[in-house]
Amino acid sequence: MNKPKDTIGKCVAQLYRINSKFLVKKYQKFNIGSGQYFFLIELYRKDGVSQEYLSDKLNVDKGTTAKAMKKLEELGYIKRLRCENDKRLYKIFLTDEALEIKEEFFNILNENDKKVRSLITEDEFNMVTTILQKISKGLGDETHG
Repeated sequence: MNKPKDTIGKCVAQLYRINSKFLVKKYQKFNIGSGQYFFLIELYRKDGVSQEYLSDKLNVDKGTTAKAMKKLEELGYIKRLRCENDKRLYKIFLTDEALEIKEEFFNILNENDKKVRSLITEDEFNMVTTILQKISKGLGDETHG
């Protein structure tokens, strides 16, 4: 049996680093770094969620989320408000400043996606994303089960 040149983890990690470099470079104009843009993506999808929701959704620890929220708040992209029902929790809301950059923010993501899609066929793209989602779900289930 032939051994693969790399593990899937190594390939995914390399792709993540390359992708992050591209996005960090493009998002520099907004002062958004690698520690914040994934949170903004999720907040653009669903505004007014708790920090705990973001941690769970993005599979990061609460400290990472708190640090990212602090930075985004300092940049003026979010505001954190104490939850009415549970004063220990914060709800995160996008500001007008965040909404002003939303279109350009997603144009950058779309530019990146177009580049990836230009390298492989539509069938390959669908297959890769399906497989990676399946692996993520399976490994995620193992860490929570």
